[in-house]
Amino acid sequence: MARPSPRSSPSPQESSKAASGVASAVAVAGDLSFRESQTALELCLAQLQDEELDVESMADLYRRALAYADRCESVLQQVEQQVMQWDPTQPELAPTPYAP
Repeated sequence: MARPSPRSSPSPQESSKAASGVASAVAVAGDLSFRESQTALELCLAQLQDEELDVESMADLYRRALAYADRCESVLQQVEQQVMQWDPTQPELAPTPYAP
């Protein structure tokens, strides 16, 4: 039975390319909507489940997933600050800001 050939470690150019790819994903995540970030996060998580994924790719995907998760959290926090609560049993009272 043939053994798989060992993978060589990534060259400095490959490492640099991977790092810039993660940095660009982090930058792009800041411009995405909640739904887009959530979809990108789900795609990263699905890719992370691949058993044949090498460690370097796994680390990059993990960093990208964190960026997308942070963006989702940021959008949710912004929405929480904008949500006003209104008590329908007391319509004469003005809405109040949401407090978790």
